[in-house]
Formats: sequence, structure tokens, C-alpha cells
Amino acid sequence: MFAVLKTGGKQYKVAAGDELTIEKLEIEAGQPVSFDEVLMLVGDSGEVAIGAPRVVGASVAGEVLEQIRGPKVINFKRRRRKHSSARRKGHRQFLTRVRITEIHASADPA
Repeated sequence: MFAVLKTGGKQYKVAAGDELTIEKLEIEAGQPVSFDEVLMLVGDSGEVAIGAPRVVGASVAGEVLEQIRGPKVINFKRRRRKHSSARRKGHRQFLTRVRITEIHASADPA
């Protein structure tokens, strides 16, 4: 079984046991996290549920592993010829590593 979920403006295909790196979530390491914006579900027997825009009652549960920073990205601008100026700027994105624990096909009636 796998699901396609949306978080941080991006879509991820996940299955139970997967580890993924996503945009930063304000949750500490070791805490559980739930993703309710599930766009598609594919079951073990091959049945497909496509949301419009979300699958009703579906969610993906996970656990935050760590808060990290991504690789440094360099933005370099240079003017040519007589201007002789250059600008260099670096950036490191804040990221969260998450392990997917289970996929819920429908909401619990509790």
C-alpha cells in the first residue's frame, strides 16, 4: 500500500517504513506527526482512491526523526565588462526527516 501526500507545497509518494526529508515542521524529534492531505491511495490488492482534491478520511502517520539543514546553495551574480561587480549569497534550507509508520485508508469511528 502506498499514498501520495502533500506537505510544504510538494507531493511525496510514501509507503510504510519510508524515510523522507520534507520542508521544516515545527515538531520536535521523536514526536508523532499526521498528514491529512492525502491526494491518492493505492491498496495492497490494487484498488485506487483518487481524491478531488483529497481522499476523504485518509491520513498518513509518521514520526519525526530529526531537524536538519540541507546542503548550501550558492547564488552568484556577476556584471560583465566595465561594471566589475559581483555578489555571492549562500542559503541552507531547514528540513525535517520523517519516518512513515502507517497509512490509514479511512478515519477511525472512535
